[in-house]
Amino acid sequence: MYKLDLPIDLKEQAAIERRRNLELERQSRIFNAKVRTIGVDVQSLKEQVHDRDLQEQREKERHESFAADMIRNDKIAELLQRRQEQDMRNLNTALNEFRDLHQQPEGRREWDLYDPEAKKKDKPARVSDDDPRCGPSSIQKFDGEDLGGKERKKLMEEQMREWTMKQAKEKALNKKRQEEADSLYDLHRREMDQRACELQAAEEACRRAINEATRDYNKSLADEQAEKNRLRSEQDLDDNFTELANQINSDMLTENPDVASSAFGPHRVITDRWKGMSPEQVADIRRTQELQRQEKHRIKEDEAQREQEWNDQRLADARAGILMDREQERLRKQLERQQAAANSRLSEEQKAHNEFLDKEVYTNPPTAAYFQQFNKTSR
Repeated sequence: MYKLDLPIDLKEQAAIERRRNLELERQSRIFNAKVRTIGVDVQSLKEQVHDRDLQEQREKERHESFAADMIRNDKIAELLQRRQEQDMRNLNTALNEFRDLHQQPEGRREWDLYDPEAKKKDKPARVSDDDPRCGPSSIQKFDGEDLGGKERKKLMEEQMREWTMKQAKEKALNKKRQEEADSLYDLHRREMDQRACELQAAEEACRRAINEATRDYNKSLADEQAEKNRLRSEQDLDDNFTELANQINSDMLTENPDVASSAFGPHRVITDRWKGMSPEQVADIRRTQELQRQEKHRIKEDEAQREQEWNDQRLADARAGILMDREQERLRKQLERQQAAANSRLSEEQKAHNEFLDKEVYTNPPTAAYFQQFNKTSR
């Protein structure tokens, strides 16, 4: 039998009402031409973008906080690991030192089992019921209930006391040695400082002596240089007066033509003494210039002939290029005509295909009722 008087779920009813109100608000925005932009709910998109950016920002901050926590935890873990490794090293070192000092094979409890001298030290199998060699299987005594426990404990305390005193003595001895080493280091340091001060003082005195010697030497050099300059000035003044006298009485100022002859040959002259060319020299220069003009005229005629040949060659090349351009233009026009014919054929084929689609395939065009079924909801 079905139970029809169930109570109404208020939470579910509120959710349904909320979705219905959201749908009505969306329809009012979607179907409103002033708010709608090509069928897109811009306000909702902006809210979604804002919510997504806010969510991404929160996720970014969350990841950054997690990353910072991870880095801090890694550093703490690394420090703890280093501390644990250091503690383990210290414990292992102390354990090895303790084993080397106090746990020799002769002091082990099981030494009698593999002692090479066991046969020589061996006793009878059993002396009495209180024999310490009796194990648990003999049910004579148990661990911690033997009669020699107090004496052994006392011996262990004595041994521990001796070890403690020995360690204290070693520590005091090491401290004393360290103090002596520090004292020797301080003495050596003070001695080195005193030696450095003495060396610095000696160096200062030597530098002062060197500076004084250098100053005296520079002064003597300056006096010597001043005397040389005075003598040089007097010598220059005498040389200038002598040169003036020689120039006044020289052949150059007296215009002697023989002074222009050079010692290197009759065809060479001294330029600063030369007074001009002779008529024979001028005529020779004129003949040479005429020969140079004739040679230059011949060179220009040769260049003009070569230029004419180059021009003829360029004209021939230009005519050949024009013929080649005409041939290429003819081929291009022929290709264009072929392409136009192909395009016309393809156009006819496409037109026939479109007529086939319109008349044979698409025979049932949509009516107004087809388009009226849209925009009924916002989805």
